[in-house]
Amino acid sequence: MFRGLREGMDVRNEITAGLTTFMTMVYIVFVNPSILSGAGMDFDAVMLATILSASITTIICGLYADLPFALAPGMGLNAYFTYSVCQGMGVSWQVALAAVFIDGVIFLVISILPVREKIMQSIPMCLKLGTSVGIGLFIAFIGLVHAGIVIPNASTIVSLGDVAAPAAMLAIFGLCVMAVLTALNVRGALLFGILAATLLGWVFGIPARPAGIGDLVSLPNFSALSSTFLRMDFAGAAELGLVWVVITFTFVDMFDTLGTTTGLATKLDMIDERGSFRGAREVFITDALGTLIGAILGTSTVTTFVESASGVAEGGRTGLTSIVTGIAFLLTLFFVPFAKLVPDAATAPALIMVGLFMMEPVLKIDLKDVTNALPAFLTMIAMPLTYSISNGLMLGIISYTVLKLLTKRWREISVTMMILSAVFIVYMLYPLLV
Repeated sequence: MFRGLREGMDVRNEITAGLTTFMTMVYIVFVNPSILSGAGMDFDAVMLATILSASITTIICGLYADLPFALAPGMGLNAYFTYSVCQGMGVSWQVALAAVFIDGVIFLVISILPVREKIMQSIPMCLKLGTSVGIGLFIAFIGLVHAGIVIPNASTIVSLGDVAAPAAMLAIFGLCVMAVLTALNVRGALLFGILAATLLGWVFGIPARPAGIGDLVSLPNFSALSSTFLRMDFAGAAELGLVWVVITFTFVDMFDTLGTTTGLATKLDMIDERGSFRGAREVFITDALGTLIGAILGTSTVTTFVESASGVAEGGRTGLTSIVTGIAFLLTLFFVPFAKLVPDAATAPALIMVGLFMMEPVLKIDLKDVTNALPAFLTMIAMPLTYSISNGLMLGIISYTVLKLLTKRWREISVTMMILSAVFIVYMLYPLLV
């Protein structure tokens, strides 16, 4: 069944690796519903959708791609879904789910056909790196807001909140726990930090502590999923013309997946002379299927998690690792009541830490070449400051094209970049043209 069976696979290592990967990314079970509930979605339904989509897609990856990669609703795109699309644009979550589903269809077609490679070659690396960093800054900013550490201010736009407030202090405590455990290379540092902050919160009544075992463990309530299952509003999406939203979902999903899988394959020493690796096509197809499954169940874009590297480091080499991770996710269905008692102040530190983890690509940006550095910088800084991932992408792509043209380096501009820049300029000037 698995390639490793023909190569002396160490089953114990694969199981340990699968559980390790699960421990490092299970925080998404708590964090994703917390974010998507801000779009008006039912917390319980999103949690079930998160668990099921992560479990099903990760198991598919293990069986189909035979690689130790785990998938789940991705950080960044869930923030874009809630704060940019639903809250920022006033779009209903049903319409946003339809946009996610369309993104999945496009990504699936791109993954099956050789279109993906051509698109990948046309987008400059500086913008790919800047997008990752920008999303990290955006996520960290959201975490600081949820913690009450950053608050609105009429004079300065934002300012420091009351760090002595119970919620802020609880978030700071959780952040310290996560940072220390991460520094000590403890697997599951984010999860342990969330649990520690939650337990401390219960001691001080943030929120009310559980009265008994029934408040922590119960049989899965699949009926809750009815509020999000197949609730996609395609008619509304067509009426609103959410072309840019779909493009953003597809763009970020595609490059996030490419960067993650390439990094993991490099760690596995699988990269070939073409810059690809065995199972790449299967992973991308699985990733696209995961997005379709997630949209159907009721969650934002499903993507490959970089936390899979923790399982690889523990010796995971085949799809068995992914299957173990998927089964572990499935078992969390019995702990939904506990997750409902996790306060925002306990999950906020995880957002800040994830933001930190996404900063590493900034080291690869050529800051000496302003025609690459400035577009990457605008992409990064615009995302948190305009509270929109799409604004960052637009400014980055447009500025890259304009700077290359003005410096007579047009050979570095692909036809795709020219087309995207033209479309985005029209989009931004559209209010002035009507």
